[in-house]
Amino acid sequence: MSHVMTSTMPPAATAAPRKNTKVRNRFDNPWGRSLLQLLAASVVLWAWQLGVDAGWISSFMVGSPAEIWKSLLRGATSGQLWTDSGYTVLEAILGFAIGTVMGSVLGLALWYSPFIARLTEPFIIAINSIPKIAFGPIVILWFGTGLISKVALAVSLTSIVALIAAYQAAKNADLDFQTLLVTLGAGKREIFFKVIVPSSLPAIIATFHINIGFGLVGAVVGEFISSEHGLGHMIFTASGLYDLNTVWAGLFMLMVIGFSLYFVVDYAERKLLPWKEDTHHSNLNV
Repeated sequence: MSHVMTSTMPPAATAAPRKNTKVRNRFDNPWGRSLLQLLAASVVLWAWQLGVDAGWISSFMVGSPAEIWKSLLRGATSGQLWTDSGYTVLEAILGFAIGTVMGSVLGLALWYSPFIARLTEPFIIAINSIPKIAFGPIVILWFGTGLISKVALAVSLTSIVALIAAYQAAKNADLDFQTLLVTLGAGKREIFFKVIVPSSLPAIIATFHINIGFGLVGAVVGEFISSEHGLGHMIFTASGLYDLNTVWAGLFMLMVIGFSLYFVVDYAERKLLPWKEDTHHSNLNV
């Protein structure tokens, strides 16, 4: 009976999924995905410009792609766009690097002293619950309106994330391995450097993706509050003049910088953790 049912099944029923899989796999590669993403962005921009030209969308309220492009060209030609972008990138990278290193070291050090960890844990939770933008006026008052204040604000965002991640990773280190080393005569120092630090590195490196964004946020927020340079200063000034196209130009540059820094961090993570599987890949074929 089963043989008859199988033999009478239409060939198209089994061929269709294979055909769909071939079509899907054609774009399941970096170039194919990039092409689809570029096509989607082009369609959105084209529809946006069409709506502005037809009068369906107010260019004063939302701007227009053509004017945004002109604003980008003006900034690039004058050099101001590159100067502002350079300031923001420098502030974000310094805030990311200093905050991540400082927070990771402090988080690992808390494992080394359980008493201090229990003593400071309520304060860490309290600081983490405060929106970091609230520190902006204090940071500007302490460090002025220059580069240091923007870096300090970025550090306030990145350090707390790295601290919590490092401490949680240290607490979750393999307890059986630690016990084994103790039975072999290892002291706390040996356990710290041979077990805690190596086992915590993947979690610390994983925070790079989060902290690079927080570093950029801290830099831009600092520029919003008080600055003479930077993309945050550019966006804030343009918004005060109701120049929405320049605002969009600044946001576009921030997206480009964010993407670039993210891919640099992703490349560094793959080099530092070569055994980590690609999280975007799935072995499930459907």
